[in-house]
Amino acid sequence: MATVTTTALCLLASAALAGCGGGGTGEDRSAGDSLDEANARMRKLDSVTVDITNRTTSSGTVTSHLETDLDGRCRSRTTWSKGGTLEQIRVDETDYVRPDRAYLQKWKNKPGVTGEQQLWVKTPVKQAAAVGGLTSCERPFDSFGTAKKGGSARVGDTEAIELIVTDKADKAGTYTFYVAQEGEPYLLKTVYKSAAQQTTTSFSGFDEPLNVRAPKPDEVLSAGD
Repeated sequence: MATVTTTALCLLASAALAGCGGGGTGEDRSAGDSLDEANARMRKLDSVTVDITNRTTSSGTVTSHLETDLDGRCRSRTTWSKGGTLEQIRVDETDYVRPDRAYLQKWKNKPGVTGEQQLWVKTPVKQAAAVGGLTSCERPFDSFGTAKKGGSARVGDTEAIELIVTDKADKAGTYTFYVAQEGEPYLLKTVYKSAAQQTTTSFSGFDEPLNVRAPKPDEVLSAGD
């Protein structure tokens, strides 16, 4: 599970050609320049929705839905095809976590759990690593690898350009980034493919109002209780 989660989070880092120069517009713009522009725009977002589907030949499928301000407030829901769902709300330095029964039985090795968990467990963000499966609100839109242009495509209702990235650190896989050609140069989707894995990350809800709040007090169980 840790491997799957780490891989999924890493794939959220959008690619740009390291060290590429500026200049060029339209058809003359290089793949690296286009990704640099998309990265810069994504870093300026006040909010975004991120949907990930990660499939591997050994661990099944993991899907996650994240609404985040890219800073300290976010809400996520992660589901494993082999069993289990984990919900999370992060508000500044506090996490509120709600696992379902299947998650506790499979991932936390608590076979005696028979009822569904209705309460959220309150825990400090600094203990997130001990909980397992939690995500960060932040997303690094950083540079890696070498980019080249692919073809054109549509992502939903938006025309996009495909930018293909290869990285020496991962010779087995290829990343394809879809950048909007209409309106703002948002990163719309990334697809990672290798022989053992395929991960699709979609971005939407750019700068839309974010309604992330802590659960009501009577819905919360402190980790110390």
